[in-house]
Amino acid sequence: MIKNYLRSAWRNIARHKFISFINISGLTIGITCCLLILAYIINELSYDRYNENADRTYRVTRIFYSRDGSENLHLSSVAPPFGPLLKVAFPDIEKMTRVLPGGTTVFRYKEKMFNEKDGFFADENFFNVFSVNVTEGDKKTALNDPYAIMITPEIAKKYFGNEDPINKTVILDNTKHEFKVTGIFEPFPSNAHMHPNMLFSFNTLKDSLIYGEKQLETNFGNNSFYTYLLLPKNYNSENISRQLNSFLDKYVHLPGMPPNIKTSQATKLTMQKLTDIHLKSHLDDEIEPEGSMTRVYIFSIIAVFILLIACINYMNLSTARSALRAKEIGVRKVIGAQRKEIIRQFLGESVLVTWVALILAMVCTWLLLPYINQLAHLNLVFSSLFRWDIFIGILCLPFFIGLLSGLYPAIFMSSFRPVQVLKGVLKVGSGNISFRKILVVVQFSVSIVLIVATTVVFQQLSYIENKSLGFNKDHILVTAYPGTLTKQFESFKQELLKNTSIKDVGRSSRIPSGRLLDDQGAQVIENGKSVPTNIELKYITTDYGFIDTYGMKMAAGRNFQKDYPTDTANYVINETAVQQLHWKTDQNAIGKDLSYGNVKGKVIGVVHDFHFESLHQPIIPMIFLLPSPSSGYYNSISIKVNDNNVQSAINTIRDTWHQYVPNIPFDYTFLDDRFQKLYDAEQEESKLFTIFAGLAIFIACLGLFGLSAFAISQRVKEIGVRKVLGASVPQLVVELSRSFLILVIIASAIALPVSGGLMSWWLKSNFVFKISLISSWWVFLGAGIMAFIIAFATIGLQTVKAANVNPVKSLRSE
Repeated sequence: MIKNYLRSAWRNIARHKFISFINISGLTIGITCCLLILAYIINELSYDRYNENADRTYRVTRIFYSRDGSENLHLSSVAPPFGPLLKVAFPDIEKMTRVLPGGTTVFRYKEKMFNEKDGFFADENFFNVFSVNVTEGDKKTALNDPYAIMITPEIAKKYFGNEDPINKTVILDNTKHEFKVTGIFEPFPSNAHMHPNMLFSFNTLKDSLIYGEKQLETNFGNNSFYTYLLLPKNYNSENISRQLNSFLDKYVHLPGMPPNIKTSQATKLTMQKLTDIHLKSHLDDEIEPEGSMTRVYIFSIIAVFILLIACINYMNLSTARSALRAKEIGVRKVIGAQRKEIIRQFLGESVLVTWVALILAMVCTWLLLPYINQLAHLNLVFSSLFRWDIFIGILCLPFFIGLLSGLYPAIFMSSFRPVQVLKGVLKVGSGNISFRKILVVVQFSVSIVLIVATTVVFQQLSYIENKSLGFNKDHILVTAYPGTLTKQFESFKQELLKNTSIKDVGRSSRIPSGRLLDDQGAQVIENGKSVPTNIELKYITTDYGFIDTYGMKMAAGRNFQKDYPTDTANYVINETAVQQLHWKTDQNAIGKDLSYGNVKGKVIGVVHDFHFESLHQPIIPMIFLLPSPSSGYYNSISIKVNDNNVQSAINTIRDTWHQYVPNIPFDYTFLDDRFQKLYDAEQEESKLFTIFAGLAIFIACLGLFGLSAFAISQRVKEIGVRKVLGASVPQLVVELSRSFLILVIIASAIALPVSGGLMSWWLKSNFVFKISLISSWWVFLGAGIMAFIIAFATIGLQTVKAANVNPVKSLRSE
């Protein structure tokens, strides 16, 4: 029986090659899209799950509250004393490990010298918490001793070539600190939330020249340490979480805290699952850019919609060609076939077509995946689809899709009455026509929504690229500031400015494109008394040239100047700070007394608001300080170069750098590139949206092409009669196209408000500064017009061809 069904199904596929081609093509494209998106989702959901203890590993995070009790900062890292204190307070914790990014670090081996940016200090418990493949050395002891270092094979090759790296030493930052290589570890997988290529012994930090043991035990202000806890199997983390407030009140006493305020009222610790970091974290100061669960949901919905469009094609074309198979069904019923047998036959055909499409889709996915990875900067692997739980689902896909797309046509065609069929009086009911029209409307509605989404994403990215940031980000070269340059900096700067290709030079603790996380507490001084403020005033340390280098404009007052020695205790703030401090105007703020970090000074200048952070973030109150022991010093040099001769400027900077700091490699980035990286996720989204929106509209048009071709073939005699009665070719084209184009117009009327709501939500969820959808009305109109034109072009060729047929040929049998 099954063999007969399969043979019959194969014969029907071969007999109706055109429609079978459209069905198989549509399903192949739809399933390919689903498999590509599935590979993306598998990759996103797999982050950090390679760790053996992933399900019971937690990261400790820290929240800070404003004086009014609102949350103002949530860090993914905490202060160094928290880890050991938590282990003492909660004996149930099996292991605790701390990780500290090393920043940009210079290492030298003989004549070789490199800047390393992916080194981490890690303690001896690191390998008990994280699953790392150590190929050389003993993971139990490799990080025990101070100045021990473990490296990846790539780093070993870079420094030591073919020499055995074990027990070799590298020198840190032109100092006498020698780090001994104690092990080699394989690089972390791509689906990890951090990717160190060097691991330094955490005990190295006990050296007061590096950090200091006392600092590790008492400094609750430096929240740079990523702290992880390994809990027992099947342990309820809430047992610890609900006691964290009392833990803070007992163990932590913050300096300057009023006696009536508990520590837990100013700060809070939380526990975050390791497997939630990549998709659900979105905290400040993450080790690497994270993903988004929302993006996973969006692409999951797109996959379902594209597959739905492909299934609708199959349903429409199957029911449309029902008249061609009516006699077959009638004869089968006359000789005794039951309705359920006919239904099984048609479902078998549907499943067989889907199996063919799935095989082709697997091949297409394998071929396309490298191009998708390259286009969207992803790291998807085809083998992820063969994980047993995933592959079983893929093998079930033909049955699910076959039933979904084939059930309605099977039920519909099995309902034909043999008497009507064999007498030739069968007419397709109006209900069927209505349902088929609904399916076409659904197809084009989904396609138009995707077109609008793609266009809005591109519009927002264009807005980001062209929006004024309040300063000129172009042609600003940024490099790390070495402390050894401090004494010679003025000479270094003047040497650079001798080249006309270099306009200005400035130093700062942070640079635009980064996050503003540092706050020392501000107090307004009124009538000689300090009055605490309720605002978080984030600071950066700058020198006299920073504001000029970035071309920032003063709204009132002046910039820091060397001619005013008291400027070391004075401040420059931004307009948002003026507003939130409730000073009436920018000019009114000049001369106001302000205490910041317990240093009293005056506001000497107000800079126009500018976007220090990405457009995802609001502009927040800022204060600029000259360096002091409390505020810290510089981390970066910013150099404004002339756009007419950038390469000459780079050569000059490199030569001057090697002259003043010969023992540190010269590495640099351009600020506009750093800002561009802030929107990498949206860039990837826009590329993927474009691909999937294009495929969705193609599948919909493929179905429309087949549907219109079949409809026209059924109206050949009608077309001949109309031509005999005097109808022109344009009139016939309009008549034949009208019913389909009306459906596209209806789809536009449905899709445009839906897409408007969805994209409004997307913009509000992701950006503080965004385009106005009202002023971008043309996007929606354009999407509807585009769908109309594409649909008309799809059916236009067929209608013109049909309208030009000689009526003698179509009517000669009458």
